[in-house]
Amino acid sequence: MTAVSDGPELTRWPAAVAAAYRTAGYWRGQSFGAALREWARRSGDRPAALDGDRTLSYAALDAAADRFAAGLVALGVRAGQRVVVQLPNTADFLPVVFGLWRAGAVPVFALPAHRHSELGYFCRHSDAVALIIPDRIGGFDHRSMVDAIRAQAPTLRHVIVAGEPGPHTALSDIDVEPVELADPDPSGLAFLNLSGGSTGLPKLIPRTADDYLYSVRVSVEICRLGPETRYLCALPVAHNFTLSSPGVLGVLMAGGTVIMCPNPAPDTAFPLIERRRATMTALVPPLALLWLNADRSGVDLSSLRLLQVGGARLPDEAARRVRGELGCALQQVFGMAEGLVNYTRLDDPDEVVNTTQGRPMSPADEVRIVDDADREVPDGQVGHLLTRGPYTVRGYFRAAAHNATAFTAEGFYRTGDLVRRTPDGNLVVTGRAKDQINRGGEKIAVDEIEAHLLAHDAVHDAVLVGVPDQHLGERSCAVVVLRPKAQRPSPAALRRFVRERGLAGYKTPDRIEIVDEFPVTGVGKISRAALRAALRRTFTEER
Repeated sequence: MTAVSDGPELTRWPAAVAAAYRTAGYWRGQSFGAALREWARRSGDRPAALDGDRTLSYAALDAAADRFAAGLVALGVRAGQRVVVQLPNTADFLPVVFGLWRAGAVPVFALPAHRHSELGYFCRHSDAVALIIPDRIGGFDHRSMVDAIRAQAPTLRHVIVAGEPGPHTALSDIDVEPVELADPDPSGLAFLNLSGGSTGLPKLIPRTADDYLYSVRVSVEICRLGPETRYLCALPVAHNFTLSSPGVLGVLMAGGTVIMCPNPAPDTAFPLIERRRATMTALVPPLALLWLNADRSGVDLSSLRLLQVGGARLPDEAARRVRGELGCALQQVFGMAEGLVNYTRLDDPDEVVNTTQGRPMSPADEVRIVDDADREVPDGQVGHLLTRGPYTVRGYFRAAAHNATAFTAEGFYRTGDLVRRTPDGNLVVTGRAKDQINRGGEKIAVDEIEAHLLAHDAVHDAVLVGVPDQHLGERSCAVVVLRPKAQRPSPAALRRFVRERGLAGYKTPDRIEIVDEFPVTGVGKISRAALRAALRRTFTEER
């Protein structure tokens, strides 16, 4: 593999493969900044984003991105340097991210739920020079984490705050007269996205403008977006699903309007759909179920034409309810931040839409379904999903050891998903092969949470398992063995201990069981993977 400007730790497609993608027209050599310039020329004063009573036109977004880029350069941020971005669903996100791209800086996307443990790691691992955060979200003061983050990240020089900055730099101050800047190489590192994280903290996924804009373009075509599209951005805007499938970038590419929704709860989202006449949105399965079961009397959702559901498998029974109860079409989306995206098509039969997770969006997507020995299995048989293609990465950022196992020698990504393929080419997701819990679309690495539990003075050993849940798909349950003679903490105290270690809230175990010992085999040994499987079976049988 060849290396890009960041050095050998950032891998990309082999030169011959990249040339073939360019020849085929998949990669068009356009940067994100140049793409926004084109969209602004075409759409001008049309609304690009609506945020409360604020309207941001395409022309205004383009100009704001230029001013923010110039402000970053004046601050000392240089092309190629990383900047961790943690912003909520507000219109500020757009000029910030496009401004970073215009300046040649590399956004590292964090989610609002992340806390100092994750943010410190992102800053340290990426050598970030700046962090962009809100002042508060939902009562939590994000500025309170800065000291803990700085302690982990020696390269961090700037903290920029949207809102009241306190002792830091105000986002509103990073706004100066535009300067002429070189257009970044579309084949170079454009941003770092986050993996689901099956082996600890999320890995960083290197994306280029070439590969990512291709995926957005195909998504726009499949989902039939146009200037009339009004997309309710209900999931976190920096999430890969919300950003590109077709998401916010797809809507802007199509000349539509993004409606920023501060949270996806029905009492917030439903009035916003009615007020702004939203035509489509995207949810994870637990939220789709919440919407289906919510009181919709007195609210007009008739503008909504399409509900996308992804992040985890939507139960077939719930899928069948969408059209009749919400009055819109359903589109299932099965994808990953590393690349491959599958869609059910808008003209698919109901049975396909309700019971499968769709088929690959690109004719260049290569999909293999294999057994444990990497031998292809026939259609209808469950196997491990492997994939490669023009928008599926060939390696994680600064993760050479993990890349050796996460990718085959031929460049196929081992997704960790178990799937079967129907005769018509659609995929049905049946589970995960990795030790990972999918809690309503949020991925929890069991090793990470077990390590935090083991840091408690009273804990001798801990195992985290996924427990079936009708709303979230899975909840997390920690099973703990205490040290001999240790003062016995309550399950609530252990949950509080994990929560106070600076993790995202969804990672705190939903349930903690304290036991005297773990079950073992006849010879007194058992692998942790086998133990997790045995405990998972036990909790499933209890239900």
